[in-house]
Amino acid sequence: MFKKLTLKNGLRLILIPKKNAFTATALVLVEAGSKYETKEINGISHFLEHMCFKGTKKRPKALDISSELDSIGAEYNAFTGQEYTGYFAKVESSRILTALDVVSDIYVNPVFNQDEINKERGVIIEEINMYEDLPPRRVQELFMTLLYGDQPSGWDVAGRKEIIEKINQDDFLSYRSKHYVAEATIVVIAGNFNEDELVLNIREKFKGIEEGVKSKKIKTVELQDKPEVFIKNKESDQTHLVLGVRAFSLFDEKKHALSVLSDILGGGMSSRLFQKVREELGAAYYVRSEADLYTDHGILSASAGVDHRKIEKVISAIVAEFEKLTKEKVTSAELERAKEHIIGNLMISLETSDELASFYGGQEILKREMASPEELAQKIRKVTAEEIKSTAEFIFQNKKLNLAVIGPFKEEHREKLISLLDIK
Repeated sequence: MFKKLTLKNGLRLILIPKKNAFTATALVLVEAGSKYETKEINGISHFLEHMCFKGTKKRPKALDISSELDSIGAEYNAFTGQEYTGYFAKVESSRILTALDVVSDIYVNPVFNQDEINKERGVIIEEINMYEDLPPRRVQELFMTLLYGDQPSGWDVAGRKEIIEKINQDDFLSYRSKHYVAEATIVVIAGNFNEDELVLNIREKFKGIEEGVKSKKIKTVELQDKPEVFIKNKESDQTHLVLGVRAFSLFDEKKHALSVLSDILGGGMSSRLFQKVREELGAAYYVRSEADLYTDHGILSASAGVDHRKIEKVISAIVAEFEKLTKEKVTSAELERAKEHIIGNLMISLETSDELASFYGGQEILKREMASPEELAQKIRKVTAEEIKSTAEFIFQNKKLNLAVIGPFKEEHREKLISLLDIK
């Protein structure tokens, strides 16, 4: 079971003990991501995440940080999304205080040396270039841009190269002072640890964190009245596509039904899309469905890498499965299989301390409340076939359909692709 504490400065602490575990994870999460940016500094959340590893007051060089973590056999990294950023280290349980010391240091005491900023620009730009050469990932970003356009939800988390070239030390200091504050920060410790010793250490390590009022993000605007298509022309051996719809936020009660619906649609090798697109049509290696819900918007999407010659068949097949879910209730056998698939995957994933930290920390950073795995499983098991059909009717409408494609296609293909986006 987890324990939540709030310190006097507003810093939240979540402890998830797992006795006899071999590992422990220290994870720091902050309400800062691309949704908190303006267009002029798009990409700064991700850039700042990189810079925290480039030196602190206590550990002036990047090598000082990495060598200390490497010397204790740590797995460590950081990540940036639309709504939060995270820094973590996973270690053998007896090393958790050392891991906490390093992770807290890079979070509380980064120095943002201008020479290091200048060097890291090249790293960030090469990361952006790398994503351009990874169509299965890049098409997901283009899909978000298609849906949300020129607003934070539609911008790439990594930012644009021309912005990265301009960001300087003052930009980092200003952005960090607005967002990396105590009330927006969560420290999560999961695994095998001594609670009293750990809490004392956290109070000490984070006493220097900035206090103040957290700057808010701009609310996402939803606006669509007809199907939309985005085509990225690229010579490739495979066409990569995302076909999906606008859904709702993670606070909507329909979220559990959406989770089960997504699993039925494309959550495993027995899912409808896998059986239709891969097994029957032989048109793809990967095909899946995902529900991604945020604090003020959400999507459900199907993704696939397909044979160029079969793209129309695949799109038609996905749309047909969308439509089928609006017209027919799923069978009890299919419903139970999907529920147990979701629950089983969740329970298996939570065997590790880093996944436990992410599970509880992710809920708290987004919703400021947490449910246990057992509570979540109970809600999943309560989903009915009627709820799935009702949710499908709500999201699967022509005016909500969106298709992003990367492959050897040009603008003249647009009308044909749009004509396939038709739910009757």
